[in-house]
Amino acid sequence: MRLRPLTLLWLAILVPASSFAQIDPIKRDLFQFGYNQPMEGHAPVAGYLFFYHNQPNFVRTNLTLRLAVAPVYLDSELGFNHVIGPNTDFGIGLAGGGFADSYNELRGGKYLTDESFDGNGAEISASVYHLFNPQDLIPLNLVLRTAAHYTAYDRGDDTAPNFVLPKDNVNFTVRSGLRYGGIEPVLLPALAMELSVWHEITFRNNTDRYGFAGDRSTESRSQLFWTAAALSYTLPKSQQNFFIQIVAGTSLDSDRLNCFRLGGFLPLAAEYPLSLPGYFFQEFSARQFALINASYLLPVTKNQQWNLVFNGASASINYIDGTAQSGHSVSGVGGGILYRSPADKFKCVLACAYGFDAIRSSGRGATSISVLLQWDLEKTYGASFNPVQPGHWRGWSHLFGN
Repeated sequence: MRLRPLTLLWLAILVPASSFAQIDPIKRDLFQFGYNQPMEGHAPVAGYLFFYHNQPNFVRTNLTLRLAVAPVYLDSELGFNHVIGPNTDFGIGLAGGGFADSYNELRGGKYLTDESFDGNGAEISASVYHLFNPQDLIPLNLVLRTAAHYTAYDRGDDTAPNFVLPKDNVNFTVRSGLRYGGIEPVLLPALAMELSVWHEITFRNNTDRYGFAGDRSTESRSQLFWTAAALSYTLPKSQQNFFIQIVAGTSLDSDRLNCFRLGGFLPLAAEYPLSLPGYFFQEFSARQFALINASYLLPVTKNQQWNLVFNGASASINYIDGTAQSGHSVSGVGGGILYRSPADKFKCVLACAYGFDAIRSSGRGATSISVLLQWDLEKTYGASFNPVQPGHWRGWSHLFGN
């Protein structure tokens, strides 16, 4: 892989985490880094590098400011606590920047650069967060969010001259969900649980055919439905950790630009990252899917600073039209080493993974390596919390050459 000029400079700057699904009540300053490198095949660069700052009591006691900053992207929300009622919060969000809406065509185990293109965007949103059970230990939240998102598409360095881009567009999205529990936005949380169900409907002001001679299209309205269950538990004496997550989703009138994307191992790249170790990041475009992912952490030193990490995942996928490949079931496993400093202020994971069903030029099977880092400047522990589906890491790809 050849690095473009200024790559090392950009590595010192921060990439954002996108919008979040509820107002975070805890003061945080988190630095996160994640990178996936496939060992077989040619794939888009996959990684994240971001700094998440959350400040309750911003200016006034009922305001919370969240900022996530990138070299080419900014995401923010100003939260108003208890503004509608004692258990109901309101948030106004602004986001925008370069390459967040870029699209990479991955089909049959191949990265098709001539069918991939850049997308730049800006968004304004409004959210309502209602807590049903303020007296209970595990919170039950209702989330309602509406957003207007503008996207301007542009040709990438390798986009085919005869490939017609989609029209620039304004999307209007309404998301609603119920979440019982949640997971904090940290690497390998020690204790967490979640049960949630979500619906998202997106309206486009422009629909058209694009691609080669109009061989693909965008839908005027598409809907995504998904549900998730997760549990992370650490044994008090041995400090062994078990994590399992099950996510399933379906859609109506979905297309390449608005669907579920599965693959790779970047656990903080999304609220529900749909990880499949050993595969390209977002290798599969799904109309429907069911995914189970499990991890096990085993301390190998008395002070728990060095640990072995094991991960496995399996998914059943119904593909978006035009992206199908042979076989609807895919599985992968991975393992690595975790180092964590005293008080967990710093964590580092080095891992290797194998995708049993990955289609590559040599046949089935592929290997990838991952590096994950977390630096917690505050080292705070807070109420259950979880970030929303971002997918704004594509600015990273523009900074590298493949």
